[in-house]
Amino acid sequence: MSMLPQWIIEKKRDGEPLVESEIRDFIQGYTTGLIPDYQMSALAMAIFFNGMSSEETSLLTRAMLESGETVNTSSITRPKIDKHSSGGIGDKVSIVLGPLAAACGLAVPMISGRGLGITGGTLDKLESIPGYRTALSSKEFVDIVGKCGCSITAQTPRIVPADRKLYALRDVTGTVPSIPLIVASIMSKKLAAGLDGLVLDIKCGTGAFMKTRADACSLGSALVEVGRSTGLPTRALVTDMNQPIGRTAGNALEIVESIETLRGNGPEDLVTLTIALCARMLVLARAKRDLATASDYAARTLKSGKALGVFADMLALHGGERGVIDDPSLLPRARVVKPIMAASTGFVSRVDAEKIGKACLVLGAGRRLTTDTVDHAVGVSDMVKVGEHVTAGQSLATLHSNRDDAMFEAEELAAAAFSIAGAAVSTAQPLIIEELTGEDS
Repeated sequence: MSMLPQWIIEKKRDGEPLVESEIRDFIQGYTTGLIPDYQMSALAMAIFFNGMSSEETSLLTRAMLESGETVNTSSITRPKIDKHSSGGIGDKVSIVLGPLAAACGLAVPMISGRGLGITGGTLDKLESIPGYRTALSSKEFVDIVGKCGCSITAQTPRIVPADRKLYALRDVTGTVPSIPLIVASIMSKKLAAGLDGLVLDIKCGTGAFMKTRADACSLGSALVEVGRSTGLPTRALVTDMNQPIGRTAGNALEIVESIETLRGNGPEDLVTLTIALCARMLVLARAKRDLATASDYAARTLKSGKALGVFADMLALHGGERGVIDDPSLLPRARVVKPIMAASTGFVSRVDAEKIGKACLVLGAGRRLTTDTVDHAVGVSDMVKVGEHVTAGQSLATLHSNRDDAMFEAEELAAAAFSIAGAAVSTAQPLIIEELTGEDS
């Protein structure tokens, strides 16, 4: 390294742009252990406060991609289209969408992540299924996609190792909501999977890293731009995350809801969002000519049960207990189940996704430290939705806990998440707020 790490940190601290060699050398040094966590933390915080240009972000993405190996997906003949979410509460869309897109004829090689902050991770959810392996070799990963059309797995130690280290570090250093770091993390993994196209779900609201529409659009635009600059066709939806997606939050609880959705019995918001994303994957793959045709095809495929069959095959190929599809009792169950009651009669005017996420974290569904073990059984289920009518004494949600010491705080958070108004409330906030294709930029 020609420059000392602290000089690069100081340069970004002072708001100066970093050049390719500085970014590449720093990421390489961190990956190999030459640069310690505390210096990477300092650079991450400097990036958090001062940002990066589009060019710097592309260079950071490329440096992280080149820190390890890429997956050889040339044996997969179907169009390889993936989806990624920026993270939200109750966001189990990937678990439904991957098998659905595969059932629609696409290949979905999904390298996914674990929970960050209060947001749940797709891998943590899938690992609540007994036997489900997320630590696949690249060959196993590609073989499974070839056999059933879909695989949801973790990065191998050799795929984007810089991101494996930095992903965990960001979670405990307050640097998660940084657009350049989010973009580089997402896009380096997606580029490593040899994709033909990528659809992004950028969450916006209380339960998202991006709280405002403007910030969410900035993140989405940055992701689409890096996709374009690296030759990966990318489009993004900005979607509402002011209330949780579906009616559950927590790992095993979300698996149960995902299975019900794959049966055709899912909650309206989860189904709507899944169909919208699947339609865009189909259009990006040129498998369908327009969104209306693609949406209709995806909806019919979901109702047919074909996607549930793909999910079952994926479970079996990953070593998971296929029986959970018909018997949810095979999933982890919490020792204590307690409802949160409505204090008054009226209409649900607010379900604060952030508070629900914090309640799940307190119960143990997420990680406070990188070394924490996730309790797959705990979380919140049976949540009412904005606009629904409730009566005093009716259950607003159900808490699932294995820790008596956590229940009081979780109850307080969950109860405060729900607001009830005397009159009917507008549910005018659309689930899909904006679409970003990069075509006008």
